[in-house]
Amino acid sequence: MTQDSLFEPPAGTQLDEVVIYCDGGSRGNPGPSAIGAVVLDPSTDPPRRLAVVSARIGITTNNVAEYRALIAGLEAAAPFGARRARVRADSKLVVEQVKGAWKVRQPHLRPLFEEARKLLSGYDEVDVAHVPRAENVDADALVNAALDAPAPPE
Repeated sequence: MTQDSLFEPPAGTQLDEVVIYCDGGSRGNPGPSAIGAVVLDPSTDPPRRLAVVSARIGITTNNVAEYRALIAGLEAAAPFGARRARVRADSKLVVEQVKGAWKVRQPHLRPLFEEARKLLSGYDEVDVAHVPRAENVDADALVNAALDAPAPPE
């Protein structure tokens, strides 16, 4: 997995807020899959990229990829110690399940849901919202870059 922290917060400092854009995708369902996430500091203009994630995750479903992208984005944001997190994703299913509006009916998604909820519980305030794909272009581009990259030798 490619995960780059572009900035290290100075020791003892804490960001007030991070914004996480995440996306997962499969070419086929199931099929070759990848994740992408961007962690931003919204206190700067334009918002500064703090970390990016772009990785192939093997053969899986789109919904698994979407959850794994959310988890990877939250993990990439954790070192910045923000008090609030705004998460933006174009998966209506993941957003509504994480918000508690929809039940997690598929047993294989339950552990991913629980991991995402655990990571979100580390914030004082959380805002998770669905955005159209057109507003999630950076994370989507990271997914496609991972899927288009030559496969690593086995």
